[in-house]
Amino acid sequence: MNPVLLIFLALLAFVAPCKAEPPPHIPKGFTLQWQPDFTNDAVVKELDTTDANAWRVSNAKGKPALELSGASNYEYKVQSPRSIALLTDRKFGDFVFEAELLQTSGDYAHRDLCLFFGFQDPGHYYYVHFASKTDDRANQIFIVNEKPFTKITSKTTSGSEWGADKWHKVRVQRIGGSITVWFDDMEKPAMLAEDKTFGSGTIGFGSYNDTGMFANVQLWAPGVEKVTRSGSIFAK
Repeated sequence: MNPVLLIFLALLAFVAPCKAEPPPHIPKGFTLQWQPDFTNDAVVKELDTTDANAWRVSNAKGKPALELSGASNYEYKVQSPRSIALLTDRKFGDFVFEAELLQTSGDYAHRDLCLFFGFQDPGHYYYVHFASKTDDRANQIFIVNEKPFTKITSKTTSGSEWGADKWHKVRVQRIGGSITVWFDDMEKPAMLAEDKTFGSGTIGFGSYNDTGMFANVQLWAPGVEKVTRSGSIFAK
């Protein structure tokens, strides 16, 4: 065989198996489990929502996004978020959930977007509430456990400042009972909590009752539990 061809094949064999390494902040053993394509309407069909009419794929200045475009016609029996979109065919225990968020509602203290995790059913789950101003009902990590949402945060900030028409990078990490949240500053956590009430569950996006967009989503985890979905988890 031609020596030049042999060298080429050897180099190809060396390069082909190589895969991009996870970013350095991703824990060892975690791999990319979900990276949705928001340029395609099909992604909406992957999600189980409290109101399908409130969700669509969109585009903000060239950035493909999942958009929560209006209020959801939904209310659970205990006080809790109304607009939820879940990836219900997979459950995650430990994970790193990253996204960019754009809030599109008018400015007020509880102007918010949320990320959901450990979701068991509409009465049992966790969520991170990113809001402009912090109080016991806003800008915290919450648990819904068949009673009105309750904060479990041990640390938070004075607020998640949305600004106008501005994207924000966020990260939610859960390892064991430790929950860590970042907002814009990826070096310094914005929120912390410890809770082991719920184990593995589904993840998702939403808001208490506002609107916004979600883009550049990546879900890293050491593994995934596949779930067979039969009907909506939010069916009345």
